[in-house]
Amino acid sequence: MKRLLRILAYLLVGLTSLSLLGCIAVGIGYLVLAPGLPSVKTLEDVDLQVPLRIFTADDVLIATYGAKKRLPLHYDELPKELINAFVAAEDERFFEHPGVDYQGILRAIWYLVRTGEKGPGGSTITMQVARNFFLTPERSFLRKAKEILLALQIDSQLSKQEIFELYVNKIYLGHHAYGVGAAAEIYYGKSVTDLTLAQLAMIAGLPKAPSALNPVTDPERALGRRSYVLDRMRELGFIDAQRYRQAMAAPITAELHRAEYEIEAQYLAEMVRLFMVERFGEEATYTKGYRVYTSLRSKHQRIAVRALRMALYQYDERHGYRGPLEHIELGKDRGPPHWREILERYAQVADLRNALVLAVDESGAELVSEARAAPWRLPWSGIRWAAPESDDGGDDQAARPATVAPVLERGDVIRVRMTEAGPRLAEVPEVQGALVSIAPSDGRILALVGGYDFELSKFNRAVQAQRQPGSSFKPFIYSAALHSGLTPATLINDAPVVFEDNTLDGAWRPENYSGHFFGPTRLREGLVHSRNLVSIRILQRIGIAPTIEYLQRFGFAPDELPHSLSLALGTATVTLLDMARGYAVFANGGFRIQPYFIKRIVDRDGHTLFAANPAAACADCIGQQSPPPANAPAQMMLSIGAAGASGAEQWHPAPRVIPAANAYLMSTMMHDVIRRGTGRKALALGRSDLAGKTGTTNDQRDAWFSGFSPSLVTTVWVGFDRPQPLGRYETGSKAALPMWMAYMGGVLKGVPEQPLQRPPGLVTVRIDSRTGLVTSPDNPYAMFETFRADNIPVAESQAASRTAEGIPAPPVPWLF
Repeated sequence: MKRLLRILAYLLVGLTSLSLLGCIAVGIGYLVLAPGLPSVKTLEDVDLQVPLRIFTADDVLIATYGAKKRLPLHYDELPKELINAFVAAEDERFFEHPGVDYQGILRAIWYLVRTGEKGPGGSTITMQVARNFFLTPERSFLRKAKEILLALQIDSQLSKQEIFELYVNKIYLGHHAYGVGAAAEIYYGKSVTDLTLAQLAMIAGLPKAPSALNPVTDPERALGRRSYVLDRMRELGFIDAQRYRQAMAAPITAELHRAEYEIEAQYLAEMVRLFMVERFGEEATYTKGYRVYTSLRSKHQRIAVRALRMALYQYDERHGYRGPLEHIELGKDRGPPHWREILERYAQVADLRNALVLAVDESGAELVSEARAAPWRLPWSGIRWAAPESDDGGDDQAARPATVAPVLERGDVIRVRMTEAGPRLAEVPEVQGALVSIAPSDGRILALVGGYDFELSKFNRAVQAQRQPGSSFKPFIYSAALHSGLTPATLINDAPVVFEDNTLDGAWRPENYSGHFFGPTRLREGLVHSRNLVSIRILQRIGIAPTIEYLQRFGFAPDELPHSLSLALGTATVTLLDMARGYAVFANGGFRIQPYFIKRIVDRDGHTLFAANPAAACADCIGQQSPPPANAPAQMMLSIGAAGASGAEQWHPAPRVIPAANAYLMSTMMHDVIRRGTGRKALALGRSDLAGKTGTTNDQRDAWFSGFSPSLVTTVWVGFDRPQPLGRYETGSKAALPMWMAYMGGVLKGVPEQPLQRPPGLVTVRIDSRTGLVTSPDNPYAMFETFRADNIPVAESQAASRTAEGIPAPPVPWLF
């Protein structure tokens, strides 16, 4: 008995000594390792890499930039079942231990003693936080010791909720998903709060092996891991038997959900990205979690994309069908899986669907496509447009096919677009287009489309393409004419003329688009019917140099304008945004605004870093500032000032650059362009508050329409990237105006008309439509015209009596 007591005493002393030595070793290890450990305080203000996100003004996400997909969540935003799932799978005593689970460590040590190898066990959620934020993933005893010491420090300085929040926002969960917020979006396309128990358990099982155990890469192994998590949740009492059985029976519903944005706005998103990189640097732009709220309106942008593509498809159909993408010889026994393999070789483009022709008959074609499980029909009504390819764009009924057979055959790989009337044979247009729409009140870009499809071409034609605007530039020349003293009733002789212009090559013989000449023409009619000779004579009368100086008021830089009479025909090179900015001066009553596309920039915590500070049109403001430089880069200009305490947008008055009377008269003249001139197709919109001007360049290389309502300015363009003729009759009225109409009609639908506000200082009198002189009511050629009160033409009777008395009459409004 004494011997047994002696042995027990020795064992007790030995264990005590070993414990003491262990404590000493731990103390020495702490003293050695602690100085080299990072400060845990950095976790109190951790800087997770969060991508740049870009939104419309009405909070619709349009783009995300950044390699790591992360949506940080606060602890109180996490579902209770998600917390329980992670605790069950990773660290059941998380809320009890001091950062290190000694029971788990003992299990790991016992495994080492038994096998001689490092094994599982002992790694808590807190230790994983220490490893993920401070240490490398190597497996060594030294790293484990550092991990334990750091975990103890973390647990002593942060709450359990803070530690768990760091953990679920930092961990990698496969497929570029960092954190549970991003994982929910990528695997299920939902917010984490909308996930089922089975889906939450699936995500909670990922940290062990995110690449191997995720449900997309290996569904079978992922299902096993999910079962383990659910088993542990039931064992720990987190779920009852019924919920356990339901979750275990749930099928795997995970699939990759790439970012699918509600609207297409990649061209403007790229403008934002470039701006952010320039302002904040590349690394900060993609990792600091900035949120940029643009000026775009989602409704406007959605309609703009649809309008542009519609116009390009219509142009494409007018010029015939170029044929299928490819023809495949199909064997009789080939089944649907083989058809899918064929279609997978072709990229999805814009809103077109790839399809394979299985059979054709008199009523149409039978197709199969990836989007539909069973074959479906393309009716003859969607095929009959497909005449052979043509350059002239004419509607040659004789060239159209009489049956399907000349157009399609079994084995053709084609593209189809869906319309309100049903599916329609289509192809990717070779022609391009662009649209930009701004608010004339302060320059907000409300919609911008830089081309048919950003994935096919990232060149932004709305702000980068320098093209000749043709006749859509004429309103600026006519505004200069009014400024010089001419009136809408001034007569200009529309007759053949030859100019010996030193700035041009030899003699220049300009002519009207129609090839006809119309003699004495009032200024208003010259613009309404886009008479080239009238515009040239106006420019010659008022002078090239004074006109170029005047055009700076609209934002055009003098060194970018031709110093020749061809300026009257729109031979300057401009961008769509330049034109929209210029037309905004007419729409807002004479103020020059600066287009901008960023309203607000906020950091990840919601603090406003910058807010737009636009110059706004304000007829009642006193002491407007002088105009900014004409060469300010409109396409990238952003008027931003430091945000106020509330982070609210601010504004200041825009400079008045032309008199209100000038803007009003020009608006009425462009209203007549739509009412009875080259833009009269727009009458189909049924609105009386629209104004605008068509534009067509030589050989129909560019087709334009710029126009506005009092609250919306929109410029559209159609042309080839490498300038070439669009084809016979492809004018601004035919190729571009339908795009403008589709957009304006959609955006203004249901919006009450806004009558043009007439400023003071104008009078309306009867004139003789033949002479432009004031006349009596009984004149059969009498009509009404509006003038500045100090610039009314002389009356016909007064002119006649002065002539009879030998008194020189005031000059008749007549040029050449």
